[in-house]
Amino acid sequence: MLVRDWMTRDPLTVTPDTPVMDALRILKERGFRRLPVMEGGRLVGITTRKDLKDAMPSKATTLSVWELNYLLSKLTVAEMMARPVLTAQEDEYMEDAALRMQEHGVGGLPVLDAAGRVTGIITITDVLRAFVDIMGLKEGGTRLTLDMPDTPGSLARAAQAAQPSNIISVATYGHHDEGGQPRRRFVMRVTGEGAREVKDRVRAAGIDVLD
Repeated sequence: MLVRDWMTRDPLTVTPDTPVMDALRILKERGFRRLPVMEGGRLVGITTRKDLKDAMPSKATTLSVWELNYLLSKLTVAEMMARPVLTAQEDEYMEDAALRMQEHGVGGLPVLDAAGRVTGIITITDVLRAFVDIMGLKEGGTRLTLDMPDTPGSLARAAQAAQPSNIISVATYGHHDEGGQPRRRFVMRVTGEGAREVKDRVRAAGIDVLD
C-alpha cells in the first residue's frame, strides 16, 4: 500500500500572510485540522487548528474589543506555522509514513511527488482507513487469533489448517512466552466454505487458537 492510494488529494492550502482568523475559518468550515502553507509554489510550513487557537488572546485579557480586533488582524499564519515540515512521498509505503507520524508525534504529513510538489496530505484518519481495509473488517467472515512458535513455516501451517476457507487478511506480531521463547501471533480473517468451523480445524491441527 502506497501513500498515494490513501492520501487526500489536492489539499486546501494557505500562504504565510494569510490572517490567522481566515485560516481558522477555513479549518472550521471544511472540518480539517491542518493546512499546508505554500509560498511561490513551495511548501514552507504547516499550521494546525491547535496552533492557531493557541495564538488567540486569553479570555481573561484586559484588552478592549478594538485592540483585540486590531491585534488579530495583524496576526498571520507565518507567525504560527511549524517549519521545517515533515513530509511523505507519494510512492512510499503507508507504514513508513505512519511510523514517521508516530515517532514525531504529528497527526498528518503533506505529500510530495517526485518533483517536490504538494499533491496531497496523509493523516491518522487515513492510516486508520487503511488499517480497517487491511484487516478485512468490512468483508465479514470469521476472525481468529493464533499463537505459534516464531519459526519458519508457521504461517504456512496455519494457512493449510484453515483450508478450504479463503484467507482474506493476516496480521502478525511477535512476543515471548513466560519462558522467554519467541512466539508469533497471527490475526487471521477467513470467509467462504467452512468459515464457521475454521477454529475447530485449526485447533485439530495442534495450533493454539486464542479467540
